[in-house]
Formats: sequence, structure tokens, C-alpha cells
Amino acid sequence: MSFFRRPDYQSDTTQFINKLKEQRPELDAQQQAGRALLWDKNVDHSAWKEYDEARISQQPYVYQTRS
Repeated sequence: MSFFRRPDYQSDTTQFINKLKEQRPELDAQQQAGRALLWDKNVDHSAWKEYDEARISQQPYVYQTRS
């Protein structure tokens, strides 16, 4: 048995989250729906390629004007 193994330990945060999920079983579905609003999107790779190609490289001294 490993000295560092602590299978029965759960932090206060983990206990809180587990208890919250027991009280509100719909929470997982709500989290996934909220995540889908901002993060789960299809990426248009051709648009990103055009965006990268159209970028203008930044000057070394941003606030210096070209003379």
C-alpha cells in the first residue's frame, strides 16, 4: 500500500459539489447547455486561414510613427 494513497479523503469543495449535484440533478444538463452557447461551435478553418493571411505584422515599437 502506498504511503501517499488517500482514497477516502475528499476535500470540502469536492463534498460541496457532490452534494449540490445530488440536490440538483439537472445541473449537469444546464452546464452543458451553457457551455454550448459559447464554446461548442463548429470552426470554419478556411475563414481562420484567410484571417491569418490578412494579418499585418506589428511594428517593434508600436507607438512610433513611420517617417
